[in-house]
Amino acid sequence: MLQNKIFSINRLIEIISSLKKRRKRIVFTNGCFDILHLGHISYLKKAKTLGDLLVIGVNSDASVRSIKGSKRPINPLRDRMKILANLECVDYICSFSQKTPLNLIKKICPNVLVKGADWKNKEIVGADFVKSRGGKVTTIRFKKGYSTTNIIRKMSPYEK
Repeated sequence: MLQNKIFSINRLIEIISSLKKRRKRIVFTNGCFDILHLGHISYLKKAKTLGDLLVIGVNSDASVRSIKGSKRPINPLRDRMKILANLECVDYICSFSQKTPLNLIKKICPNVLVKGADWKNKEIVGADFVKSRGGKVTTIRFKKGYSTTNIIRKMSPYEK
């Protein structure tokens, strides 16, 4: 039976607080995770190795639309979170409705903030906050050739 990994922000804050008291190292990343692919899996498995627990902030459907356009997400938030919850490397999941996860990061106060290597450290939302609290910000290289955008392009009827 799948352990429940999906929580409201308030419940997640309680859980994280308890874990920090036990000196658990919290790793946080975020994203749309619209069509889960091998690149995501590789990235999340590497992120998990940076601490004891991996927490994922998932963009709400409205947030994805504001970032990616009106045709996204392909999969609704509930489905995206349930799929992520089935990954062994993922410990906790919470959604956020803003365009960026800054508020969520400030509430969770992770020890490690992780993003894909396509982000420069100075562009990573929450990096200054995490560093100011003694945390670490790091990037992970993507698995070449894997992206949701590429998958959608391949599925396009206009693709020859």
